Amino acid sequence: MKKFVIVAFLLLAVAGLAVVGAEILRPYRGYSGQVIMEIPPRTQAPEVANLLASKGVLAHKWPFLALYSLGRWRYHLKAGAYLFDRPLRPLDVYRKIARGDVYFRTVVIPEGSNRFDIARILQNRLDIPAENIVQATRDPAAIRDLDPQAPSLEGYLFPDTYQFEYRTSAAHVVGKMLARFRTIFKQDFQQDLSQSDMNLHQVMTVASLVEKETPDPPERPIVAQVFELRLEKHIPLQCDPTVLYAAELNLHPVGPITENDLQIESPYNTYLHAGLPPGPIANPGRASIRAVFDPAATQFLYFVSNNHGGHTFAGTLAEHQRNVARYRKQVSALRQSAPDAAKHRAAKHPK
Repeated sequence: MKKFVIVAFLLLAVAGLAVVGAEILRPYRGYSGQVIMEIPPRTQAPEVANLLASKGVLAHKWPFLALYSLGRWRYHLKAGAYLFDRPLRPLDVYRKIARGDVYFRTVVIPEGSNRFDIARILQNRLDIPAENIVQATRDPAAIRDLDPQAPSLEGYLFPDTYQFEYRTSAAHVVGKMLARFRTIFKQDFQQDLSQSDMNLHQVMTVASLVEKETPDPPERPIVAQVFELRLEKHIPLQCDPTVLYAAELNLHPVGPITENDLQIESPYNTYLHAGLPPGPIANPGRASIRAVFDPAATQFLYFVSNNHGGHTFAGTLAEHQRNVARYRKQVSALRQSAPDAAKHRAAKHPK
């Protein structure tokens, strides 16, 4: 009889373990779409299990709690936001939270974005109010050890691909971008700066102008050389993007620049004020910074759009004026051809 009881007990134990094992290894999904679940710091395991069950991530709490009891001496549940978008076994759910596989959102900051562009991007991707980012980038204290002249953090928010936790602050985002700039500059440009006649403030200001003037990497060293020569000869830079930046600072963004826009009173307006603007007008990437340290060996002083995404360069004012006249003629021809093309399409496809 005793032997029978022992056998029965063992069979029941094996069956129980089989049930537990099957439940721990059974994928489950009791929600549609995806679930982002936030675990606050110092949340206890039973509360975590309750949250998971209430969100439909777990069918039952006990498999998760059983796993926690077995592993609590090696692992602690990590606070943070977790994304669930497919059926998972309780074992997988437990491992996810024990490892701290929190949910990150990817944010791409394009080269040449200014701090107002960045604010709009982060508001869209991270739900951080744009005004919070603008405010966080207004005070240059965080970069003053490198650039005592910096009027803001503009120029030092390195454009790159970032990953941020689900809920994060403007200060954290800005701090991460500044840290990235420090790392990149120290690795790639510190030696160049030590051998340059310019300080960091001047380098980053010119690099931002180069970045905004041309998207074409081969042109950037040429544009950098143009600005260097104009500064040496005390010729106003007359850089259109500085006018746009001045307008944005005044909360009056403009479209295509007009003659009236060139009269915007701002120290950033390089049509009205000689020399460099007070600071960078955007956040340049590596290629534009490199162009400032390694400008092209040319004698160009002027450039104008070639209507094909690039520029036509000139060494004399007379040559530049001819290039400008050619550019305006092409623009006029394009404007005339546009209505003709529209008429042709309308005739071909009448409504």
